[in-house]
This record gives sequence, C-alpha cells and structure tokens, in this order.
Amino acid sequence: MTNSKRIKVGFIGAGNMGQAAHLRNYIGLSAECEVVALAELRGDLRKEVAARYGIARTYESGAQLLEAEQLDAVVAAQPFWRHGVLLPELAKAKLPLFSEKPLAASVQTGEKIVKSLEENGTWLMLGYHKRSDLATEYAKKEIAALKQSEELGKLRYIRITMPPGDWVAGGFNDLVEGSGNREALKNLESDPVPPDMEASVYAEYGAFVNYYIHQVNLLRFLLGESYKVSYADPAKVLLVAHSLSGIPCTIEMQPYSTTLDWQETALVAFDKGYVKVTLPSPLAYNRPGQVEIFKDSNNGEAPRLIQPQLPWVHAMRNQALNFIKAVRGEAPAPCLAPEALEDLKIAREYIRLLKGV
Repeated sequence: MTNSKRIKVGFIGAGNMGQAAHLRNYIGLSAECEVVALAELRGDLRKEVAARYGIARTYESGAQLLEAEQLDAVVAAQPFWRHGVLLPELAKAKLPLFSEKPLAASVQTGEKIVKSLEENGTWLMLGYHKRSDLATEYAKKEIAALKQSEELGKLRYIRITMPPGDWVAGGFNDLVEGSGNREALKNLESDPVPPDMEASVYAEYGAFVNYYIHQVNLLRFLLGESYKVSYADPAKVLLVAHSLSGIPCTIEMQPYSTTLDWQETALVAFDKGYVKVTLPSPLAYNRPGQVEIFKDSNNGEAPRLIQPQLPWVHAMRNQALNFIKAVRGEAPAPCLAPEALEDLKIAREYIRLLKGV
C-alpha cells in the first residue's frame, strides 16, 4: 500500500494497555484510520469498550475477526508471554501487524515468530514507543548529523538511566474495566519455558525484558549500531556494553526510585558536548520528551545550550501514526521483528552474565 487513504484496522485485545496505550490513540487518529472491529475474549469488556469508542463490530477471538473483516492492518495488544501462540497465527492473514514489546519471552519463541512472518510475507512492528517520542526522533537526527560533521568531535559514551517510578501517570484513569468475566483468561495457552533456562531463570529473564527491554532497544537506536553486553552488575543496578565500534555504554536500571515522578534520561556524549533526552512517563498524555544539546566547540565561542520546543504530541500517539505511515508505505516502521529479536538476545546475554547460566 503506497497511498494515503484512511486505513482499516482490526484491534485484538482491550485490556489496560490495549485501551490506554493503543486503542484511544488510533481512535483519536480518525482522519488517518478507522478501527472497524474489536476482538476481546471477555464479553462484558468487549461490549463496553466497543460502546465507549463507537466500534461497530466485535468478536470473541482474533481468528473470528480476521475471517469476517477486510482489513489493512491488525493491532494485537496481548501479553508478550503469549506472542508465540498468537502472532504466528495472525501472520497467516498476511497483513501488517503491530504488537507490544517485547517480541517474546525467550529467544527461541522470538525466532519462531520471525520465521512465521517471513514465511507469510508480512511484517510486525513492535511497540517501542520511545523511538516515536518527538524528543527521541529529534535527538536521533541531531546525533546522526553530529557524527557526520564531527562538530563536537567523536561520539564517546552513551548512558541511559531509568529509575523505577510512576510509569502510569494517570493513564489508566479512564479505562473501561468491564464487570467480570476474568475467569476467561485463566486457561489461555502460554509460550513454553525455553530449554536453556530453568523456571527461576526464565522468570528473571521475563521480568527484565518486561521492564528494561525499552532501554535495551533505545540504546541501539541512539548508537546507530549493534552492541554486546560486557558486564552485568550483581546488584542489578548496571548493565555495561560496548558497541561494535568500541563505544562504551551503560544502562542504569535501579540507581534510585521515585514515587510521584518519572526520571528517565539518555545522555549521548561527544568530545565537546552532548545530546540529552528526558522522557516522560510511558502513559503520560499530550506530553513529549525534552531535548537538551550542549555545544562547547573550544574555539573561542561561548558554549551553547539548545533546548528546542516540541509539539504537544505524546509518544504513543505518534507511534500509532508511525504504524499507519508504515502500512501505507510512506515511511519505514521504527522497529521490526528481526531487530526486536536482537533485543531478546542482548537480554539473554545479560541474564547469562548475571546468573552464570
């Protein structure tokens, strides 16, 4: 698809993240897309969400939705430990797909998903919304330009800090919660524990990819190249890595915590300055991140601090728009499944260094 028509989207899953992070943003982009149908196993929730958002047709399962509807794309907001069960089946429809990060709960399941996409000739965009924050997009272009011009010298170091805090920021306040039917979720099939991890290690791996896979992915995005983990701090505060060209990088995971704030930052340091991104809580609404660029050329000019003003567009909304553009063929998707598989491999190496297995 290469034109700018209003695309038809099928939506699978209307839980907390399905509604707050995704559905309300696609509904809000009504000039760009139409959510024509919703699939949700919980009948009460399905009906109430459809009524809230004016979705004409609903189904109990994604399979029913795909059989009945003519769609341009599918958004499937489901638990990632079920992606290996769900996504290969959805890929058979040969439609562009979107799902939340991470790609899967193990490297093996991620490989299965990537293979299914290749076999069906389609693609999957992962919900790494930090790549779609206007501050990150701005910083990415600035970093690329500085690397090319060497105005501030060589890229020397990248540090990402994400202390635990209030990641919801009121984003769940207006959820449709339904009146029951949670029993319907208890017997859903999950992906298997991989053969290279016992249950306790698998649980720790799952916790890491659930919470820190965003930073694992963002680090590669800002670097513009791949990297490898070189040290896993036993206190679980620090991940140290080096890029393929030798640039040192760190992810500070739990240096401290906050209760009423979110203090996530990414510092990209050059010889004579830096680009710094400060990101808001993931579910903060109508709030972009901030960019700070410091230039000290040491050539007699006064050092400069640049803080560009960005539009009031939050990352989740821009992510939905980026998916729509990718479906139309207007721009590449910010992160596809093969790269998301690399994130799972990075996470596996971190856990291997941390646990010794």
